[in-house]
Amino acid sequence: MSNLDPVTLTVIQNGLIQVCNEMDLAFVRAAFSPVISEGMDRSDGIYDTVDGSLIAQGELGLPVFVGTMQFSTRAVIERVKTHYAGKVDPGDVFIVNDPYLGGTHLMDVRFVKPFFYKGELFAWLANTGHWPDVGGMVPGGFSASATEVEQEGLRLPPVKFFKKGEMDQEILSIIMSNIRIADQRIGDIKAQAAALTTGEVRLTELIDRYGAEVVRAAIAEMRHRAERQMRAKITGIPDGIYEGTSQVDSDGVVDEPLTIKMKITKKGDELTFDMTGSSPPCRGPMNSVIATTKSAIYLAVKHVFPDVPINAGTFEPLRIVEPEGTFLYAKYPRPVSGCAAEVSQRIAEAVFAALTKAIPDLLFAAPAGTSGNLGVGGYDPERKRNYIMYLFTGGGYGGFQGGDGLSNGCSTIGISKMPPVEVLEQFYPVLFEEFSLREGSGGAGEFRGGFGINYAIKLRRGEARVSMVMDHGRTGPQGVLGGHAGGANTVQVDQGGQTYRPPHLSKDQDIELGVGDVVRVSTPGGGGFGDPARRSRESIARDVARGYYTAAEAREKFGPAQAAE
Repeated sequence: MSNLDPVTLTVIQNGLIQVCNEMDLAFVRAAFSPVISEGMDRSDGIYDTVDGSLIAQGELGLPVFVGTMQFSTRAVIERVKTHYAGKVDPGDVFIVNDPYLGGTHLMDVRFVKPFFYKGELFAWLANTGHWPDVGGMVPGGFSASATEVEQEGLRLPPVKFFKKGEMDQEILSIIMSNIRIADQRIGDIKAQAAALTTGEVRLTELIDRYGAEVVRAAIAEMRHRAERQMRAKITGIPDGIYEGTSQVDSDGVVDEPLTIKMKITKKGDELTFDMTGSSPPCRGPMNSVIATTKSAIYLAVKHVFPDVPINAGTFEPLRIVEPEGTFLYAKYPRPVSGCAAEVSQRIAEAVFAALTKAIPDLLFAAPAGTSGNLGVGGYDPERKRNYIMYLFTGGGYGGFQGGDGLSNGCSTIGISKMPPVEVLEQFYPVLFEEFSLREGSGGAGEFRGGFGINYAIKLRRGEARVSMVMDHGRTGPQGVLGGHAGGANTVQVDQGGQTYRPPHLSKDQDIELGVGDVVRVSTPGGGGFGDPARRSRESIARDVARGYYTAAEAREKFGPAQAAE
């Protein structure tokens, strides 16, 4: 640890995060797809050369990729050993989206690149970008009724996409021949590769400044300190067993809910997570691969203790009993398109529900907990080209001790925001007839949940097909400590004077749209925290004055005494 004083350690730690931030920004600025360039559905990180464990991740990346990218990097390292005689060269870039090899769903495509310093392999750089399409049954990849992974799109094992800096044109042609709107994907591919190049340049500069030995020592110390901080946080939780549950509406094929049973055992400075009592593997696409299941627990705990830095040490005190035999441990060929965007949020919700019983002052009621995945694919006769519009939306956050939940917050697993309406209308033949706050959708409580949103998309020209994989349509996000559930997700399609509602409430695919047809979605509100009868009169009066509730609605939700005019 020579030359490693506290100031140097802090500067190197922040320097590594800054390298990742710059990769994120390079990716966003160069990407073609609005889901990446506007929605920021991507992430970049630095990973250990031996086992792929997380060294640093950007502050601008999706939290759900925190855990999964270290698993996919590990899969690349194993592939190098078995298929490439352990040899990689500067400029090599691997591509992988196989869910069962440390992935999420097929649309999240990872690039993994060896980083060399003075001829020696020092680390791996990796990033993930959500591609708007990877083939499969429906435009956008979110098939609500897929029963095997092949129906969801093109699955890529770890293969060298770039060899010594040169893109393999044969691999590119295979990819382009299997996805929709292929001409636009090349822009995303080049942006994704360029982000890793940016990381190489910036990381080299950092090591040049401090030396490889000092940076390695800093990385080891960062990991040690993060583990120590997390253990200290966990020590503050009373020993015991805490249980929580959450539900997925359905798997999209069988119209029955899937249950996540979470048992958390706190002993000393460790937490053990046991989900083995959850529902068995399902027929539809709501199975979760183990990398996503673990990552969901990591990010849930990070929500509770946000000030602990993120690296592999953060996860050391978290023991996870692998839930084999449940839908949370998907194996080939189970379909998985809903795992990263939806099931992961139900896992996090179950963690929150369990830990609220132990540390209510640090927890909150359930957030909206759905990404609201909506894909519209069709042909634009004016521009004479096909298109795929993919969007995700926000919802209400749960109330917490001392405050109401945030309205129209991003998903539990991300920092992504919905691409601006104006950008979507510019790219695609649609018109947003409505985009508004879903007033009153937060669960009642001493501290109420935040509100979801309403939006309505009208098709302006041509024909299209719409598919969606959402959740919380059967039940709204749960309240805690006497608080009420938030408003449930709703979807309807107005087609030529008729109204269609999905049988599975939040999941459907291949709904045909003609000119003038409208898709209407209302996203969930957050759960309420505490007994609604304890809500202050001042808070209720403020909500009524702002038009969130009528006086009658306020009396109904919070009681006549509190809501007296």
